[in-house]
Amino acid sequence: MIEPLTDRKVLAPNLLGALLMMASMACFTMNDTFLKATGGDLPLFQLLFLRGILASVLILGLAWMRRALRFDLSLRDWSLIGLRSLSEVGAAYFFVTALLNMPLANLTAILQVLPLTVTLASALVFREVVGWRRMTAILIGFCGMLLIVRPGSDGFTLWSAYALISVVCVTVRDLAVRRLSRSVPSLMVTLSAATAVVVFAGLGSLTIEWAPLTPRLAGLVCGSAFFVVWGYYFSVQVMRTGDVSFIAPFRYTGLIWALLLGWLVFGHWPTTLTLMGAAIIVATGLFTLYRERLLLRS
Repeated sequence: MIEPLTDRKVLAPNLLGALLMMASMACFTMNDTFLKATGGDLPLFQLLFLRGILASVLILGLAWMRRALRFDLSLRDWSLIGLRSLSEVGAAYFFVTALLNMPLANLTAILQVLPLTVTLASALVFREVVGWRRMTAILIGFCGMLLIVRPGSDGFTLWSAYALISVVCVTVRDLAVRRLSRSVPSLMVTLSAATAVVVFAGLGSLTIEWAPLTPRLAGLVCGSAFFVVWGYYFSVQVMRTGDVSFIAPFRYTGLIWALLLGWLVFGHWPTTLTLMGAAIIVATGLFTLYRERLLLRS
């Protein structure tokens, strides 16, 4: 028999997990804010390389302290880590490019479709069963996304396409993680991905002329690296605390942070259609998570 969530033994870890999830989303959004605040004053490859170096060093230190550095992994796990790392490279390139050229809240709202794309991709790739209720929610969620990107209108730009490509990359990344052995440390996976981004950005930076790194820009890059590492750390802790099906909906607090920071820092506020689209995506995402939770209990 499944214990009710009101039981203290279940509630305490779930509340801690929810707080960790909200902290993770806040840190990732702060990272996005620091990156966007550079305003394109640093070339993209230089920006990714500098942040990646700092983040990789911090993640390496964190992995060392938690004894999460393991290299005796199977060929299958290394292949999946490689796929995840390549997906991370694509996600970083397309996401940061879109971030520098479109409102923070709009981009974050598009990314909220990820639970729906992962569920759909799992059904298509892994033949996981997705009932008609969840499939309907996915289709409605995609309609909400169309309200945000508005293809065929003046609101649709190249950067909107970049945002959608980053969603595809992150979906592939998450699918690869689902197939990893449970014995693979999360921080080892994160470190591999961060290193891949550094190598990619480092090679790309050889083809460009570096911009001067002023104290302001250096501070923004350091702030971005600091928050992205804590975002990764909290997200790792989330997976080890409480009931994931209870905690997962709190990832949508990232949209609230994006709305507030986009308005306070950059003076951006989404249009009514964008807010409607975001609300539809969040509602269908929550319903999908709810249905998955019921299936796990049955």
